[in-house]
Amino acid sequence: MRIAQIAPLTEAVPPKLYGGTERVVSFLTEELVAMGHDVTLFASGDSVTRAKLEAVWPRALRLDPTIRDFMGPHMLLMERVRQLAREFDVLHFHMDYWPASLFSRQAVPFLTTLHGRLDLPELKPVYAGLPEMNLVSISDSQREKLPEGNFVATVHHGLPEHLLTPMPVEQSYVAFLGRICPEKRPDRAIRIARAAGIPLKLAAKVDRADVEYHEEHIRPMLGPDAELIGEIDDRAKPDFLSGARALLMPIDWPEPFGLVMIEAMACGTPVIAYDHGSVPEIVEDGVTGFIVKDEAEAVSALLRVAALPRTRIRAEFERRFTARRMAEDYLDMYEQLMVPRSERLRLVG
Repeated sequence: MRIAQIAPLTEAVPPKLYGGTERVVSFLTEELVAMGHDVTLFASGDSVTRAKLEAVWPRALRLDPTIRDFMGPHMLLMERVRQLAREFDVLHFHMDYWPASLFSRQAVPFLTTLHGRLDLPELKPVYAGLPEMNLVSISDSQREKLPEGNFVATVHHGLPEHLLTPMPVEQSYVAFLGRICPEKRPDRAIRIARAAGIPLKLAAKVDRADVEYHEEHIRPMLGPDAELIGEIDDRAKPDFLSGARALLMPIDWPEPFGLVMIEAMACGTPVIAYDHGSVPEIVEDGVTGFIVKDEAEAVSALLRVAALPRTRIRAEFERRFTARRMAEDYLDMYEQLMVPRSERLRLVG
């Protein structure tokens, strides 16, 4: 199958630093290539892939200090995809509503995976006015916030099976992985770990937008038992996650997916997460972790998490959250979209 993967230009694919969407695009692209498909990746020129790279802009926009208008390069990206569209069987966008109007007016089937939060009020009229756009959610809870959207499937993210694996190290602390920001609630993580009497390591980045939050709310809480070690890459994650008794995810927002949960599971590490967004779809309570409603429940869960077999957690990752499973799910979608619309309607009714 001839497949186009179209990524945002903000980060490279895979990202040099933080970037969940671009990491997932990379995992999907590489898996499709490994399965024998002819894949072209539309992305920034500093991307790395075994697919054919169609470099619309020389480098990731976020790392280019000369760029002030992020929209201009993305308009160029849309036009380049339009020019080459007939070379593909299907176009797969990862750019929210950007492709809707232009690509609804051409013949090549396309779909868009929505990677972000959908509970913003301004999105409702936008997607209500784009009925021809085939949307894929990354969790069922994500799409509940946007009933106006034309969702055709939910596809959970997946990781390459051997990217992160359990390491033979002692579990001596609790882990927090991701970003220091209000919705991720690192303050809760610090209080939970302290109440349980277990050291906490926060492997997290501080975005420019969150510097004030970090300085005012998180830095004063740090100490010998709550250490901010900074952002880590995939090479460091197996040891970091394998050395944790559990991953704490005390979120305070409707998380669309939460890649860190399956990263922990890949290392056999249980997840203790608040009951928001996608959490009940990803964490199987009492099997791969515990779903909690407040700090007291989180402390209690942390004190009994050792009873969860880490081999079972890894096995659940292999069953549900590999990149191969994700790619197979998307291939099913591509094949359905390639059937003429009139034929699809006949088959379903």
